[in-house]
Amino acid sequence: MDVFQAASGLDDRRVLDYRGAGPTVLRMLVGMQLRRLREAKGISREKAGEAIRASHSKISRLEAGRSGFKARDIADLLTLYGVQDEGDRATLMAMAEQANVPGWWHAYSDVVPSWFEAYLGLEQAARVIRGYEVQFVPGLLQTEAYAHAVISLGGSGDDEEQIERRVELRMKRQRILRRPEPPQLWVVIDEAALRRPIGGSAVMRAQLEHLIDMCALPNVTIQVIPFSAGGHAAAGGPISILRMAERELPDVVYLEQLDSALYPDRPADVDHYRHVMNRLSIQAELASKTPDVLHRVLRDI
Repeated sequence: MDVFQAASGLDDRRVLDYRGAGPTVLRMLVGMQLRRLREAKGISREKAGEAIRASHSKISRLEAGRSGFKARDIADLLTLYGVQDEGDRATLMAMAEQANVPGWWHAYSDVVPSWFEAYLGLEQAARVIRGYEVQFVPGLLQTEAYAHAVISLGGSGDDEEQIERRVELRMKRQRILRRPEPPQLWVVIDEAALRRPIGGSAVMRAQLEHLIDMCALPNVTIQVIPFSAGGHAAAGGPISILRMAERELPDVVYLEQLDSALYPDRPADVDHYRHVMNRLSIQAELASKTPDVLHRVLRDI
């Protein structure tokens, strides 16, 4: 194993395997390898930034996989990090080039904020998706009518065509749950979200019935935090944690806000939110009782 492989933690066979990975995962993999190469040489982010005529914050974004790659930047960084073997350089350059290929969701960039595009790529590549929702049914479990009602609430000034495109995107996202080798989806929903009549009673009844049907999927786990639970670990807002199929990649925490999102990536922060999700799953009703809970809510509508 040469210096490049030792620093990156990957052998040739594993690198070739990633040619089928989506662009978001490839960006994360390339970024991870660049970080390992830099740290192996003891080079600071500031010095690396100077080498590509940029700031240390751009190096941070590149290494986190949250920025596209320029071929010149990658070449200059590999030179700085002492990677001279043409085969090694070509491998990482090819991965970086493929990472710049837009995903299918890029076609909706006119109606999707840039901070959410990154999440879409992660969601499509995830092996496990865990989430907590306090206000709405999770997007991957929404009916078309419910999604239209939620998106219409945004008050962003979208016209009907833009709203329909955003609904269409949400419906396409859900295809991952029924594809071959689908991700495991495990969500905890606050009872308040189930009792908030988004779109009116007919829309809400259809949404609850859809959730009951989704409980039957082997890759979907739905739990409900009842009002009787009182305060709980995630009272602050929605949380998503995504685990990639590639073992080398860390879990990703996504915290959506009104007009932006946070991706806390310090190991201590990731551990904290993982602990919060574990506590929520304990405080919530058992997944086996979810259909009964949903039927009770249905009777009250």
